[in-house]
Amino acid sequence: MSDAAQLNSVLSTSQPRRRVLLLAGGQSEEHEVSLSSARSVLAALPADRYDVTAVVVSKEGRWLPSSETERVLGVGSADTGGDSMLTRVAEAAGYDVVFPLLHGPMGEDGTVQGLLTLAGLPFVGSGVLGSSVGMDKIMTKRVLEAVGIPQVAWRQAARAEWRRDPQGVRDRAAELGFPQFVKPANMGSSVGVSKVHDAGELDAALDLAFRHDRRVILEAMAASKPREIEVGVLGNDDPIASPVGELRFATEFYDYDTKYQAGRAEMLIPAPLPAEVSERVRELAIEAFRALDCAGLSRVDFFYDEQTGEVLLNEINTMPGFTTTSMYPSLLEAHGLSYPELVTRLIELALEER
Repeated sequence: MSDAAQLNSVLSTSQPRRRVLLLAGGQSEEHEVSLSSARSVLAALPADRYDVTAVVVSKEGRWLPSSETERVLGVGSADTGGDSMLTRVAEAAGYDVVFPLLHGPMGEDGTVQGLLTLAGLPFVGSGVLGSSVGMDKIMTKRVLEAVGIPQVAWRQAARAEWRRDPQGVRDRAAELGFPQFVKPANMGSSVGVSKVHDAGELDAALDLAFRHDRRVILEAMAASKPREIEVGVLGNDDPIASPVGELRFATEFYDYDTKYQAGRAEMLIPAPLPAEVSERVRELAIEAFRALDCAGLSRVDFFYDEQTGEVLLNEINTMPGFTTTSMYPSLLEAHGLSYPELVTRLIELALEER
């Protein structure tokens, strides 16, 4: 046996396995997406280094016992059942680190991150500030605006305004011109999002968005058909950016079905872009990551208008989709990190002192 092999053997037997609590599911519309991500992470974590317990959070916000969690991960959805959140968090004190693989509201928006912080449990991903600001599209726009990161023109509206003065909201939308996008401020996976081609489609789009959130954001189109490019960021205070990837699809925009139905979209990594554009996008991704005080991981999405050369930041996702075929792991694989290496690195980052 070589010296290196002997050393690895000693390390693997002398170091106790880290106890990891993996949270999945949640109360948002992205419940099933989270469970898919969790199955991939569970399969990738090295059993000789980590003792992993998975807990599914039902759509009612109850935390399922491990025995029920195993069944639900196979089925793909948990509508009911489970214990109170505080009971399960109290039981989590013996874990070394938590991987809150939860997407959308009540998971990715700082709520669970605040609970884990109060419990004194290290966790993968951004803290309360980065998670909450990153989830809220309006607050993200305001922060990025303050640091000078280019974005599409936008407006905001509240449900109470829409009920009280609908014409005022219509007038505000008209300032952006058409087509435009109408989105709930706090949803992911394009849930509740509409592309509005003219004023006649606006009311229905606003009604849909307000069913998902009390605040909505209205966004001008970046170009007639902008290219959608994405970057993965990994790290804490000294993050790195992955190669740039591009999404191509036939639908009018990257909606829920296009994101999650096989064969509806194509990922190109690296994106066929001029070198200076790729470098600019990577720089902006890290700048945005730092501006929001993110940690661990984020996927940063941009629009690129190849006619003008303009790059505009669209969104930042602090807990992106995490199946083996999702964009974020694919971007980091292009950077040289395999899926198991990426998951391991995220746990290491969670345990770093910041």
